[in-house]
Amino acid sequence: MLDLSEVKDYLRIDGSEDDTVLALLIDAAINYMTNAGVLESESSLYKLALMLYVSLHYENRDPSAKISGFNFSLESIIMQLK
Repeated sequence: MLDLSEVKDYLRIDGSEDDTVLALLIDAAINYMTNAGVLESESSLYKLALMLYVSLHYENRDPSAKISGFNFSLESIIMQLK
């Protein structure tokens, strides 16, 4: 399972001020993958998909920012995991 420290390393975050938001995004990523038909796994590809989801939503937290769609990498990984 993906843990907070792995996500913080991936995003290069040193402080703890965003820990609550990051934990929420990790849970949302797991739920998203489940709803997309991808079963939880310990594979590195699954973890990477979770990190990409968290990264996308963490870096686009501004409510006025429009996310036109998930990036190709995340979509590709989801297709491979199905």
